[in-house]
Amino acid sequence: MLARYNQVLDISRDDLESLIQQTELESYKRRLGTLHCADIMSREPVSVEFGTPLQEAWALMHERRIKALPVTDRTRRVVGIVTQADFFRQLDLQHHDGIAGKLRDLIRATRTVMSNKPEVVGQIMTRQVRVASADRPVVDLVPLFSEGGHHHIPIIDGEKRLTGMITQSDFVRALYRAVGPA
Repeated sequence: MLARYNQVLDISRDDLESLIQQTELESYKRRLGTLHCADIMSREPVSVEFGTPLQEAWALMHERRIKALPVTDRTRRVVGIVTQADFFRQLDLQHHDGIAGKLRDLIRATRTVMSNKPEVVGQIMTRQVRVASADRPVVDLVPLFSEGGHHHIPIIDGEKRLTGMITQSDFVRALYRAVGPA
């Protein structure tokens, strides 16, 4: 492409890639500049608390067909997130046979006082969870979804309480509406 301009450009490959990414981000900002997280989030997301039994959380995810649940304290402040991957990390998947049975054993409550396996969401959740404020521009989420490996971003209000959730699907839908055909 640069050959068309009959010029030599002395820039490293990494710097050129960074320049292109910054240009793309500026383009998104122009098109999505007025769109905020509150505009595209799912409101009143399903959530669980630290002490929610694994069986209850798994059933909720299955029933609602969702892959992640924000974990909140009693005041609805986000303390973690539990995903299907968190459940599967608890299973010995060296041998793939019997995965359903292993999952059933994991989520089944132990009837004794002491247990050598996790019993509640707080024991398997991911504690380091990225959140975004409801008034944050949607364009700020581009790196989280595109490079950060995030699939679900809990949205918080001014008092840091859970108010919504943005998934990759919500984000792609918003991008399509902003840059797609009219």
